[in-house]
Amino acid sequence: MGSDHHHHKDWRTDGVQVIPGDRLDPNTAQTPGMNRATAINRARAGAEKIWAGTVHIHPDAKTGAHHHGDLESVIYVVKGRARMRWGENLEFVAEAGPGDFIFVPPFVPHQEINASADETLECVLVRSGQDPVVVNLDIEPVEKPEAVKWIDPIHRE
Repeated sequence: MGSDHHHHKDWRTDGVQVIPGDRLDPNTAQTPGMNRATAINRARAGAEKIWAGTVHIHPDAKTGAHHHGDLESVIYVVKGRARMRWGENLEFVAEAGPGDFIFVPPFVPHQEINASADETLECVLVRSGQDPVVVNLDIEPVEKPEAVKWIDPIHRE
């Protein structure tokens, strides 16, 4: 009783997998200014519903504006300081540090920025789907080295 479904899978080969950090695959969709590497996807681990990997953003580097289609993204900051800009004109900004999680809903135009001038920003990235959708947008990035004026939602056009 109940042991039936165990015969369909060999848990030794179809069970838990550990993917070493030095075995990630850099052959995934890229955005200028950042390095993405795949840890877990269908090809590498047999995952059906999620994608996971790492992102490294160089000191002072900023990505181009982009979105990820209908995918939800979760970013976990391991090391460094992340500044996120988002919106139709990238008019909103928030920062995150080690231990913080960032959630990016589907279709949100955004830009990832390393807020540190001398430390690489290291993040873990998890997405809700397999397709490495990266739609690079033609938005003039608003990010400058100076402090950015926050425009609250009430005063937006």
